[in-house]
Amino acid sequence: MLAIKAENISKQYRLGQVGTGTLSHDLNRFYHKLVGKEDPYLKIGEANDRSTKGESEYVWSLRDINFEIEQGDAVGIIGRNGAGKSTLLKLLSKVTKPTTGSIKSKGRIASLLEVGTGFHPEMTGRENIFLNGAILGMTRKEITRKFDEIVDFSGVERYIDTPVKRYSSGMYVRLAFAVAAHLESEILIVDEVLAVGDADFQKKCLGKMGDVTKGEGRTILFVSHNLAAVNTLCNKGMVLENGKLIYDGMINGAMDAYISSGTTSSNMYVSESHDENDIKEIKVVNKEGHLTSNFYFNENITIQILFTIAQEFVEEGEIGIRVTDQKERVVFSTQEKVSAFTKTGNNLYRVNCAIPKNVLVPNSYKLLTALHVPNKKLLSVKEDAVSFTIEETGTDFHMYNGADYGCIFLKCKWQNSNN
Repeated sequence: MLAIKAENISKQYRLGQVGTGTLSHDLNRFYHKLVGKEDPYLKIGEANDRSTKGESEYVWSLRDINFEIEQGDAVGIIGRNGAGKSTLLKLLSKVTKPTTGSIKSKGRIASLLEVGTGFHPEMTGRENIFLNGAILGMTRKEITRKFDEIVDFSGVERYIDTPVKRYSSGMYVRLAFAVAAHLESEILIVDEVLAVGDADFQKKCLGKMGDVTKGEGRTILFVSHNLAAVNTLCNKGMVLENGKLIYDGMINGAMDAYISSGTTSSNMYVSESHDENDIKEIKVVNKEGHLTSNFYFNENITIQILFTIAQEFVEEGEIGIRVTDQKERVVFSTQEKVSAFTKTGNNLYRVNCAIPKNVLVPNSYKLLTALHVPNKKLLSVKEDAVSFTIEETGTDFHMYNGADYGCIFLKCKWQNSNN
């Protein structure tokens, strides 16, 4: 039985404006609708790609989205920032209307889109529980029956008669999630808000959502950048990229589609220098040899380096890399003598450095690559020329829980490259 069906839904925004921005635009839309013609503003606009400046003031946050969700499914909606995830949830929650298309749903929908969504700041926690239940169409008797369970789950019993404007963000989200999860809606929609809670509460929330789908047969739509949580909770997955739905199917396939969609220019550097001693090219590739910026925790990472070095420096020269995290902390370094490799022509060397799997914790990393004669001469250095990300996937979490950072010398595998 279908819980949600979306047909050709799109959402267009005008940058810097609310709605279409001007009365003339609104009247123009109304006139075309009145005479049975297509909305003229649907013919313009660009995809919501934040990496480019763009020329149009109209942006398609979502474009031509079609999907069906079965009752009892737990669906993870994943994608990078700006992909359209939150916009999609707002459409499904009826917070805003689609520009085109239609959404049909069966049953009551409980949404948790932002911290405190649906809460009145001047009202107490107790009053907001009853307010949210009433909005969902529940009777006072139904809410009263669930009240103690909600308060116990949220852990804010001491403050339940305090206005929620005095709650911390953590208390806010605890109570809001407890209300959304326990009140008897057929469809539960949860956005990134769980990131506000501490680790224990996030675990508690995931357990509750698992009970909701498996035990109670309710439908969940879950948006998160924590792929481990999505992988654990969900049986289906949808992947959005620049407002387009690029995958809709089983969760394992969604994970692969999300990882492979991460290929960007950050995984390759090409030098324009004509120096005799120079790092000409740096690539980040996966086990198939394909350029990528995103890897699983249990996946080897290969750095391909093309460099030139004068014969006088070959015996003493070394090629090395240093990896730093997003907080500029040095994670590890590795290097190898140039004499260990065979040149491929005219002082040109192609080498690979394989960073072993199960070493780098989920995070974003940048690479410094250097060609030098130790303690004597720096021949060439490329700082932050390429970067990559280790994604959270739930694989072998025990191997890096509690891991700390530091500058270590990691034994990577260096070898000649045929590429």
